[in-house]
Amino acid sequence: MQVILTQDVEKIGQRGDIVDVSRGYVRNFLVPRGLAEVATPGKLEEARRQMEEAEERDRRLAERATEVAETLNKSVITIEARTGEDERLFGSVTAANIADAIENARGIHLDRRRIRLPEPIKALGTHQVPVQVHGDVEASVKVIVVPKL
Repeated sequence: MQVILTQDVEKIGQRGDIVDVSRGYVRNFLVPRGLAEVATPGKLEEARRQMEEAEERDRRLAERATEVAETLNKSVITIEARTGEDERLFGSVTAANIADAIENARGIHLDRRRIRLPEPIKALGTHQVPVQVHGDVEASVKVIVVPKL
């Protein structure tokens, strides 16, 4: 019996997949828990249309991510930080600081969790910071930490 999954089901498939399973599994497990619905011709057509729309949306997001990655690769972000003697920072420059600086400088909003900073920056100088823009698309931003005057 064919069903359309409304949620991810382990060992069966992902949300939106059309799968063949036994009638008892559908009647006793999938439908009562709201994990799937029976695949009628109308629902099959609707599911195919939704999958096509999702693929188109993903394609547009990937194109936009490539453009953003190119912009970020060309970007040089300067962050001012308070320093003490021997030019050590008071505190550190975190992923959130870098995300705010990118948004102020380039107008690109990034979630701080997308910035792959292994540990906060604690020294002045130039640092290459990897950023995961979308899926497999990554960029590298040059961050220059200078003393605040």
